[in-house]
Amino acid sequence: MTTQQQPRVQWLGRWGFVLAATGSAVGLGNIWKFPYMTGEHGGGAFVLVYLVCILAVGVPVMMTEIGLGRRGRGSPIDAVRRVVTESGRSPLWSLLGWMAMLAGFMILSFYVVVAGWSFSYLWKMLTGGLSGSGVEDMAAIFVANNENPLNLGFWSTLVTLVTMVIVGKGVQAGIEKSVSWMMPGMVIMLLILIGYGVFSGGFGEAWQFLFSFNTGSLSSEGMLAALGHAFFTLSLASGAILTYGSYLPAGASIARTTFSVAVADTLVALMAGLAIFPVIFANGMSPEGGPGLLFMSLPLAFQAMPLGTLFGVLFFVMLSMAALTSSISMVEATVSWLVDNKGITRRAAAWGTGIVLWLVSTLAMLSFNVGADWTLAGKHFFDWLDYLTSRWMMPLGGLGMVLLAGFVLKSETFREELGLAPHWHALWLFMVRYVSPLGILVIFVDALGIARLQFGLHWPWLLAVLVLITLIGEVASPRLRRTLAG
Repeated sequence: MTTQQQPRVQWLGRWGFVLAATGSAVGLGNIWKFPYMTGEHGGGAFVLVYLVCILAVGVPVMMTEIGLGRRGRGSPIDAVRRVVTESGRSPLWSLLGWMAMLAGFMILSFYVVVAGWSFSYLWKMLTGGLSGSGVEDMAAIFVANNENPLNLGFWSTLVTLVTMVIVGKGVQAGIEKSVSWMMPGMVIMLLILIGYGVFSGGFGEAWQFLFSFNTGSLSSEGMLAALGHAFFTLSLASGAILTYGSYLPAGASIARTTFSVAVADTLVALMAGLAIFPVIFANGMSPEGGPGLLFMSLPLAFQAMPLGTLFGVLFFVMLSMAALTSSISMVEATVSWLVDNKGITRRAAAWGTGIVLWLVSTLAMLSFNVGADWTLAGKHFFDWLDYLTSRWMMPLGGLGMVLLAGFVLKSETFREELGLAPHWHALWLFMVRYVSPLGILVIFVDALGIARLQFGLHWPWLLAVLVLITLIGEVASPRLRRTLAG
């Protein structure tokens, strides 16, 4: 443990971490993406597979990242370097930390543009700018919003400024204090919207849609979507969770903390569904609205509701807070590294990072308007940021993390850090060695389109394949450990 360095500050308690990590995980992914993915892939069956994937892939990888962060007590780069040095392994493994930190920054560079949509629509809802007679009118408003670079640039700049103000104040005074009211506030607003949904006339249909587990309604594409979303929704392999883990007090249980975050993240996703789908069903709309569900279908539904403006404002306030809690987490890895390694204050690190972020995000923002013709291999700058991070860097980074934990580091490292009972530690080790890597590889192969994986719900066959992989892995484990250790 001599390679560890204590951070300057830690979370005031385990719940500070839980709220911050849940805020990072929730974001627009759960309130924006999860409902429309559920609608596209058959409702309750998708939800069931998603929950299984959270347990099989998300939880083990999150425990690994938190353990690495707390053991290394630093930014992703410093934490991984210290842990591999402690185990006497190759320093090249610290490249995983660089990849995670860079991925988080690149994601945030286009995320602030998407987050700007939330702030923009909140303003439009307050000022009556979301009036239309059909989805086509709402689509025209959405397009016009993006085609104006001054308008879109203003809102993405505002997201950047607010994020840097919060992060610049520090872990406790900035991040922890902010999420301590934003996360409960988000839940309260969700509960209010669900309460309205109960009396809207569409709640029963929404409940049936979300929780009727008809496996016949789920395709192989839906199963892969559930697996992919389970990995990405928890902010894994982007530096956020690993950095937040570095601030976790030594006495806090990583297992209990991880399950708390996973449960809270999943509950918010389901609550978002229960808040959105009753409104959609009550107004005779389709739940298969795709990405436009929140920015086209819902504003139209709010327009037809009693007190629709009030509930619309509540919804977009909640969406804006969700966007902020995620943007805060994605920039923290970079700020933490600058503070630890460049000898500058946190405030200077935050604003320096913010300037670079603003420049890069402006290029991403211009992809929707004046830079619409600036493409490389058919992709805009915005698309390239999304493609490189979601399809390459995050899957490869997550795979590297679990291989590092499962086969490279000394066994004592995670046995001491996780503090699990022997049988639970054996289960975690099995998951990070075999189940999680297999799941991440499936995400990686499918996302790249190398081969479109097609499979049905033949669980005995899947279990048999997993057992075979485990047996082969255990036989090859000593040689694999030596090869990966370098």
